[in-house]
Order: sequence, then structure tokens, then C-alpha cells
Amino acid sequence: MGWRKLWGVTPQATVGIDLEPFAKQFPEALGHGRAPALATSTKDGTPDIGPKGSLFVADKDHLAYLERTHRVQLANLHENPHVAVMFLDREAEIPMARFFGVAELLESGPERDALRARVIPDELSKDPDNKGVIVKIRVDKIVMPRGTFTRS
Repeated sequence: MGWRKLWGVTPQATVGIDLEPFAKQFPEALGHGRAPALATSTKDGTPDIGPKGSLFVADKDHLAYLERTHRVQLANLHENPHVAVMFLDREAEIPMARFFGVAELLESGPERDALRARVIPDELSKDPDNKGVIVKIRVDKIVMPRGTFTRS
């Protein structure tokens, strides 16, 4: 049923970003074994992509996740904050979407702590020393089969 939602619609361009419709979809997708994938790249364009099981909707304009591995993607984000996120879950109300935006690294402070408190317990348990960085992504464009949504 989900894939049928992708077809039979006329794509449209719309100004305005609202991530709230995805707030339930990200955790539900994890329950289906489908984590969103985050793509980053170095300043010279060398890409990296990987699943982000802690990704969630922070507010109508931002996605966030706990970067606990401190590996390639964190290094890439220090060099180049531009990211893409791919969401794909056939069972979701909106089964496919790509999000493009700019990441901000929150290594400490009240905002980091408040967002970290919203990370799912399974991911928090993998950061027992509380050394993970919260990556807050301002979404500037969403591309879905039914249309493209831009910030301005």
C-alpha cells in the first residue's frame, strides 16, 4: 500500500518547511527495522553515508540525532555542515522523503542536554559516558514524490 502513495500524484513546489508530520514516522520506521540514512561529505566532496537510529524531529524546522561514534561523519561535519537525510519506510504515511540542510554541532550546553534527553533509550545506552554530540540539522529542502518544499 505504501508504494502506491508515491505514484498518482503531481509533484508541486511549495515554500515552507514543516517537519511535524514526520515526528511519529521516524520512530515507527525504526520499529520496522528502517533507520534513516545520513549523508555527509568532506570539504572536497568525498561522501559518507550511514544509518542514524537516533534521528528525530526536534521541531518544525530541525532534525536532530546523537552522534556517539565520533568517526567519519563527525569529522565531515566539522569540515562541511551540509547534509542530506534519506527516509524510506513503505509502511509510513509518507513512505519516502529526502531532507537537505545544514548541521550545527552541539557539544555541550542546555540545548544539547534537552535534545539528548529526547533520544531513544537504545541509542542513549550506547553513549554511557555522555560524550556524544547532538547534531541539529536545519532543514532547508524536503523532496518527496508529491512535491518539493523549500524554506524560502
